[in-house]
Amino acid sequence: MLYHIIVFAPLIGAIIAGMTGTRFMGAKLGDKPSMAITTGLLFVSAILSWYAFIQVGFNHNEQDITVLRWMDVGGMKANWAFQIDTLTAVMLVVVNSVSALVHLYSWGYMSDDHYKPRFFAYLSLFTFAMLMLVTSDNFIQLFFGWEGVGLASYLLIGYYYKKPSANAAAIKAFVTNRVGDVGLALGVMTIFLVFGSVKFDTVFAAVGDKTDLMLPFLGMEFHAIELIAALLFIGAMGKSAQFVLHVWLPDAMEGPTPVSALIHAATMVTAGVFLVCRAAPIYELAPVTSGFITAMGAFTALFAASVALVQNDIKRVIAYSTCSQLGYMFFAAGVGAYNAAMFHLFTHAFFKALLFLCAGSVIHAMHHEQDMRKMGGIRHKVPLTYAAMIIGTLAITGIGIPGTKIGFAGFFSKDAIIEAAYAGGTNAAAFAFVVGIIAALMTSFYSWRLIFMTFHGEYRGDKHTLDHAHESPLNMTIPLGLLSIGAVFAGFVFYKYFMSNYGDFWHGALPVHAGEHHAMMADGNLYAAAETAASDAHHDDVRYTGIKGFFFNKVHGFPFWVLLAPFVASISGLVIALAMYMRGEGATKHIREVKETGGGPLYNFLLNKWYIDELYDATIVRAVRWLGDMFWKIGDQKIIDGFGPNGVAAFAAGTAKRLSKIQSGQLYHYAFIMLIGVVGIIAFVFAGMGG
Repeated sequence: MLYHIIVFAPLIGAIIAGMTGTRFMGAKLGDKPSMAITTGLLFVSAILSWYAFIQVGFNHNEQDITVLRWMDVGGMKANWAFQIDTLTAVMLVVVNSVSALVHLYSWGYMSDDHYKPRFFAYLSLFTFAMLMLVTSDNFIQLFFGWEGVGLASYLLIGYYYKKPSANAAAIKAFVTNRVGDVGLALGVMTIFLVFGSVKFDTVFAAVGDKTDLMLPFLGMEFHAIELIAALLFIGAMGKSAQFVLHVWLPDAMEGPTPVSALIHAATMVTAGVFLVCRAAPIYELAPVTSGFITAMGAFTALFAASVALVQNDIKRVIAYSTCSQLGYMFFAAGVGAYNAAMFHLFTHAFFKALLFLCAGSVIHAMHHEQDMRKMGGIRHKVPLTYAAMIIGTLAITGIGIPGTKIGFAGFFSKDAIIEAAYAGGTNAAAFAFVVGIIAALMTSFYSWRLIFMTFHGEYRGDKHTLDHAHESPLNMTIPLGLLSIGAVFAGFVFYKYFMSNYGDFWHGALPVHAGEHHAMMADGNLYAAAETAASDAHHDDVRYTGIKGFFFNKVHGFPFWVLLAPFVASISGLVIALAMYMRGEGATKHIREVKETGGGPLYNFLLNKWYIDELYDATIVRAVRWLGDMFWKIGDQKIIDGFGPNGVAAFAAGTAKRLSKIQSGQLYHYAFIMLIGVVGIIAFVFAGMGG
């Protein structure tokens, strides 16, 4: 019953809130009752999720719970069931905790909206769909939840449906995700073809027996496990906005800010990472696809971070940051550090939700202004938001002391990913390691650039807006405070549970062992405590002295320079941002220079997102539009309409119209026509007799 409440409480809230336009249980509910019901049910789910997290993660109380018999067609059986293990428990905590705080935050942010029940119904529906995804025990149910979050995201991104840009963004997100979903659907079909089942346990138990299986297609043969892994990852690329299928994510900012926090921090975009980690037994035996995931994740981290360097919309900067951080999670999974990927997913939910909600607080204070070029010097107007934004920035940039347990959330999780890439032992892992360091520098720069442009320097916008700027109400600042606690302590508190075999936290939920392309040590503990490094049984390397020793002596299994590099990158990004945006005129000077010079080729290249959207428009969009026009103008209008409504049907209608003129209503006309008819018949008969 515990997990039934966790999963179905948001659905019940969505149904109740969605029915407030009619009469529910004999009485029409108002805005506040709808909001209270949906928010209250989400907090119930969140509290119970933390209880479940303790029961499963620490007490290993894994369960398989059948809700109802669902699909049973021939050999294909898929029940509606919950698979409760540590991986599921982590996602329940992440999804429900962030969603509950977003619901509460929306009380203040959406206070002026006229359709609050609809908005809260969409939020709860989105949460339910994500819960269906993460609790699934088979690929069909996972696909059901996968499509559910796609539908709910369409509704939420296009919530302001009277705004053309919001409608366009919603359609773009929906269509782009459908491209990825084709890959996921084909992957699920291939799984059933190969294994005769879609249930996780059955498939994963048999995957080792299919390592040599080849599948013929179009005269070629494909390695079955590699093909399945690749198809599943195509789905993950769409949902988690990896390069090529990333284009929907920044445009999703057209939705209300709470939607951005929910989609980008804890739910939809993490679904792809969850899928790869859930299907880890498949990826363990697909080294080629895993290498591709590593390289693609690393490239996405670099690409998105580079674009974020010059964005001026406060929400778009954070959106591209999300895309970049997802790249980190994927290249961690690609090198086999699934626990590191999940750890970063866990900590990222706190500080990314915090950053988005802080951005929403700024937008709320600035009367819906989102352009950082029109901000500056507002920290005294919104001190709580400023403090929370600083905490979120320290977390995402990974500020901490290398080799110690002192640092913000991102310090522990992102550095663990970079260390895993260093230990990966493949070319793709080496590429990911270098890119991870570079992206860390970029992350620090654009994050502090956002801080300095928004909160420091001179104000550059409308004075009337500044005069009326104020701190957000308690229902918006309380979620900021709670998320700030997570951004500070989530890494430190949960590090040993995610990143070591302490208490056997994962208990079989993830494969943690040495692999052909993976970074895991044989004992499942890649990151031992720093203070035990000197006596580590695995550590028999030569100890250096002096400056060489400082950089090359190992700390919990890695040369110290590997631990130092992300820290140096983060500090360097801060220093560069300080020099550019806090010295002299700071941001004002750079904004003026861009206006005067146009920014230069590199600046415009990054500002226009590497011209990916323009490239798609010039190729795919125009090609599809041309094809559509051809089917419409030639196939539909000329052929179908030409031979149909405009051909035979038009001829029949014209003939009938002309014949109708004979009906004059005059008796002598009818007599004359009858006479002609009789003459015709007689002529026909005599002609026949003569023949």
